[in-house]
Amino acid sequence: MMSDESKLTNINSHPSRNRELEFQSMASAVAGDEETPLVGDNSALDAPKSHTRDIHILSLAFLLVFLAFGAAQNLQSTLNTEEDLGTTSLGILYLSFTFFSVVSSLVVRVLGSKNALLIGTTGYVLYVAANLKPTWYTLVPASVYLGFCASIIWVGEGTYLTSAARSHATDNNLHEGAVIGDFNGEFWAVYALHQFIGNLITFALLSDDDQEGSTNGTTLLFVVFLFIMAFGAILMCFLRKRSVSSKGQHELSGADAGACASFKSLSKSLANALSDVKMLLAIPLIAYSGLQQAFVWAEFTKYVVTPAIGISGVGSSMAAYGAFDGICSLLAGRLTSGLTSITSIVFVGVFAQAVVLILLLLDFSISTGWLGTLYILFLAGLLGIGDGVLMTQLNALLGILFKHDTEGAFAQLKIWQCATIAIVFFLAPLISFKAVVVIMLAFLCFSFCIFLWLALKVGKASSSSNSQ
Repeated sequence: MMSDESKLTNINSHPSRNRELEFQSMASAVAGDEETPLVGDNSALDAPKSHTRDIHILSLAFLLVFLAFGAAQNLQSTLNTEEDLGTTSLGILYLSFTFFSVVSSLVVRVLGSKNALLIGTTGYVLYVAANLKPTWYTLVPASVYLGFCASIIWVGEGTYLTSAARSHATDNNLHEGAVIGDFNGEFWAVYALHQFIGNLITFALLSDDDQEGSTNGTTLLFVVFLFIMAFGAILMCFLRKRSVSSKGQHELSGADAGACASFKSLSKSLANALSDVKMLLAIPLIAYSGLQQAFVWAEFTKYVVTPAIGISGVGSSMAAYGAFDGICSLLAGRLTSGLTSITSIVFVGVFAQAVVLILLLLDFSISTGWLGTLYILFLAGLLGIGDGVLMTQLNALLGILFKHDTEGAFAQLKIWQCATIAIVFFLAPLISFKAVVVIMLAFLCFSFCIFLWLALKVGKASSSSNSQ
């Protein structure tokens, strides 16, 4: 071994060689710097990415679009009464929605979730514009087109939100189920406010002409709604594209998806969804969620609110419904962390809806006056709580259980919801109000029992996999 002095002697005895080595090392360092791109892949050093911005934009855009459409939908049975044009157009809308939901997951995969959201908005704008000149030649075609647009916008929303939640959880090392619950809670809380804000705008701009028996301000109302919807559509343009689909593959472009492959993918997706026991067990509660929404729009306002506090009370009751819906959606989303929490929260929503249905079935009422008005608002609030719970928890449930086919799962959600809504619009006028309440109560109990079976089945499967 060389001594320290001999090492020092060797170094000092070859100064030119040392300088040459220094220049070589400096040159290699410079060359390495030139080969390294100015913006390198420093993912390990990057700060965690936040995807909450997209959820804020998505929630606000849907609020602006649907506060206009929701208010217009509530007015169909009172404004467009000639030959039941308004009610029939809504029935056609949800029937079209049901049929187009069969292919909506394929369309969203081809277009991408952001493009599906943008195209879907056009149907709502056209439908509201058709109300400026409501005839069979304007409302019916607009309803059919809106059925297509609604099918892709809702599948696109569910896919986009779930993708953003998963990316946020991965980038920030967070629990995926909790993030999906938080994102769904924020979205549905903001979205539920469309009933509250839209009905307040309607109340402010519309007025009844008692002498002529008509309503003033409808043209101004729908023009204002169109401007509001335009802002919502512009907001959606600022959403970032989601480059990865629920299956972890890049989203297909129209040029990449051949017709044969597309139909094979569609049939496989639908077959997988309907052959999946988890989806079959979730369908009854999904169907009830659509049933209870149609009940509020078509039956509750007509047979409960109007006889008790008059037509003018419809706006206030629907505003209360929207306010409780929004608050409950936010709270339910924040409390969601997995299947166990979803089951507990769904029980609260089911209980709230059951209370309303039992009170209506027993014909319980309070005498007129402020107590009577407060009672109607109380019923509307309970219905809003139930809707807020079902919307947030069903979306979170599908996002957690069907990671392999998010688009197909959310397409099934809209198929069954819209099918029950269309059935209510077409068949409810043919049967009594009490019969509708009995059917709803029985279906609520049945669907919740099937949901409990689903929770137990998935819980046992997860516990057995964890033990292994």
